Amino acid sequence: MAKEEEQGFVIRDKRGRGDEPAASESSRPAAAAPAPASEPGQEAAHGHEPHLPVTFPSFVFSLSTSALMLMGEQLDPRQGKIPVNLPQAKEIIDILSVLEAKTKGNLDTEEQQMLTDMLYALRMKYVDLASGKKPPSAS
Repeated sequence: MAKEEEQGFVIRDKRGRGDEPAASESSRPAAAAPAPASEPGQEAAHGHEPHLPVTFPSFVFSLSTSALMLMGEQLDPRQGKIPVNLPQAKEIIDILSVLEAKTKGNLDTEEQQMLTDMLYALRMKYVDLASGKKPPSAS
């Protein structure tokens, strides 16, 4: 019985390692194992493209794109129709509004202008959709 209590449990993380055999059981958790060395081009081997660095404009653009999609914008013609979800779109617009308030005076002119323009466009589209003036991306 004492031997069973000492053994503990084993954690095996199989995410992203489909080509490697399962880790052998050991008494230490998998998180303590050393990470494999990263090689250039390794991301491409796993089917992932290298990520561009996140900048303030790219972050704002990403949130804005999500809000537009939730308001029925079809950004890729090959993509199927996305259902409109105005409450979630409003939530993203509110997040951008908080971001605008919290970063006031800390952004350069281009960043501030982009955020202001995106918020204006998103708010106008939201008001049009919420008031029933425009049908969501009529096909």
